[in-house]
Amino acid sequence: MCKIHSLKESSMHTDILISGAGAAGLTLAIDLARRGIPFLLIDQAPAPFAGSRGKGIQPRTLEIFEALEVADRMIAAGGPYPVQRHYRADGGHDDEAAVQSVAATPSEPYGQPLMLPQSLTEGILRARLAELGHAPHYAHTLSGFEQDDCGVTARVQRTGGEIEVRARYLIGADGGRSFVRKTLGIDFPGESLNARAVVADLTLSGLTRDAWHRWGKGANQISLCPLQGTQLFQLQMPIPLEGEFDLSDAGIAAAIAARTGRSDIVVDAVHWRSDYAMSARLAERYRVGCIFLAGDAAHVHPPTGGQGLNTSVQDAWNLGWKLAAVLHGADAALLDTYEAERREIAAGMLGMSTRLLDAARAGDLRRGREQQQLDLGYPDSSLSLDERDDDAPLRAGYRAPDAPLTGAGGQPRRLFSLLNSGEWIMLRYEADTPAVFSARRGLRIVTIGERGELRDHAGHLRDAYGLHTGDIALLRPDGYVAALTHDEHSPALATYIEKLVG
Repeated sequence: MCKIHSLKESSMHTDILISGAGAAGLTLAIDLARRGIPFLLIDQAPAPFAGSRGKGIQPRTLEIFEALEVADRMIAAGGPYPVQRHYRADGGHDDEAAVQSVAATPSEPYGQPLMLPQSLTEGILRARLAELGHAPHYAHTLSGFEQDDCGVTARVQRTGGEIEVRARYLIGADGGRSFVRKTLGIDFPGESLNARAVVADLTLSGLTRDAWHRWGKGANQISLCPLQGTQLFQLQMPIPLEGEFDLSDAGIAAAIAARTGRSDIVVDAVHWRSDYAMSARLAERYRVGCIFLAGDAAHVHPPTGGQGLNTSVQDAWNLGWKLAAVLHGADAALLDTYEAERREIAAGMLGMSTRLLDAARAGDLRRGREQQQLDLGYPDSSLSLDERDDDAPLRAGYRAPDAPLTGAGGQPRRLFSLLNSGEWIMLRYEADTPAVFSARRGLRIVTIGERGELRDHAGHLRDAYGLHTGDIALLRPDGYVAALTHDEHSPALATYIEKLVG
């Protein structure tokens, strides 16, 4: 049995300590806040990140942000990707789509990625967190920690001295140079990709904002992309692996003139700049006892394909509900599924981003369905129960599709409006008998049919899920299919619910 830990006078207790207030840390904090889980979010930086770095939000991440009630705000603040304009040596140019764009469908409400500079994305997340009564604590540096069977005792340096924080769990969302990962001694194998680049945010004149402007190939490439939601352009260009590069305003302006061959592009100001070497690395473990890694602390990608921020957000989305469930009494083994599910996803993202980097070196920066992350899932997870022996397109572990429905009173509904609650959702399709399972905390039972609370008049739910009369679809709190069965009396389903739902 865990004893009450004795703390210093300058100390505090919380359930979860999150180190790192980037996209992963903020997403996790919002999810915990809406579930009523006590936490402390800290970051060693003196102020929020101010650059555009991760500017692409993929459709699957937009679905997550919808559940957190920020997707519409982000879409209003950003915009679609413009066409890519490739300039030829003769002064002409060719335009092509930068990303695959398709119309929204009943099952996929977001058909294209959103461009929104990372600083704006994180600002919107902070505003949402404030609405829930919380805020990141900047200039708070995690300087050490120890764990025991009951939790973690961490030391945090801040203005005014050190405080001690006793938490049930510590989450290292503290970036590629993660102090948490290094302190745990977790290996971070991978490789340098022999690529170095500059990215910067500029105000300039001489270019239109209707295109992503590109010149050259290979080591001489340069691009200037209008950043939606701002008056800025993002500069991207490879630079030599060795030696100093002039990152002054004048140095950047000179590089633009040299690589574009144009004197009419005038740099007014450089607002943020970064020189970085690209690598692909994956932590050997995502968990040691009561301590977890998330986001760039667990995996670093080249920026090609817009996967880094999105994969980090989805780490937090996977972990948040599991932490909350265990703190509310669910089987602690649920937390083992975090690494099992997310590390495999990150490994796939590393491979894809590296392939895209090779394509980018050749001047091909087109992006399609694979980068949108809608087809990622966990079919091999221990949390996936599939008792159907048919060839339906949807299997347990896949992302749960959306579907338009109609309420019993005739009002329009969406399945995602149910998923936004963060609860387990059991769909009973056209069931004409009372539910087998009784009401319990965290489980919402919904009957679909003419005698149910929701109706599937257009058959979108039926078609997306491959449902027949009497079928059951149990959906996870993070919007993936947990279980599919033809038999509501299934012993396996009953065991699943008793163990994981409560």
